[in-house]
Amino acid sequence: MPELQSMFKRQRTYIMFLLVLYVLGAGFTPYYTIFMGLILGTGFSLFNLWSLVRKNRKFSEAVAANEKAKSLGTLTRIAIGALAAVVALRYPEHFHVVSMVIGLMTAYVVIIIDFFIQNLRREKKER
Repeated sequence: MPELQSMFKRQRTYIMFLLVLYVLGAGFTPYYTIFMGLILGTGFSLFNLWSLVRKNRKFSEAVAANEKAKSLGTLTRIAIGALAAVVALRYPEHFHVVSMVIGLMTAYVVIIIDFFIQNLRREKKER
């Protein structure tokens, strides 16, 4: 379980770094709506990642205690994605819908990249 927390901490740091870049892009480029869509999607993506880690921890604790385990919150994550879409569609002058969808996928891309980086580090240590 500590490994899951360290992975989340690393991935959260990467996502926060991306959010800072997006804020700078929204502030200093003419692509305000695109970067705001990325900020909206990535913010909700970070919330979904946090929720998944929290539910995974509770799920693991329930399994270890031989209790009935609740779900991992798939419906919640889908609802959060739908909420982000509603916000982007309601305010198209502030949020670009396609970049919001790309932002929603940010956590998954970060997880994949982090996985490959950690595997490369492990292979390097084994040599």
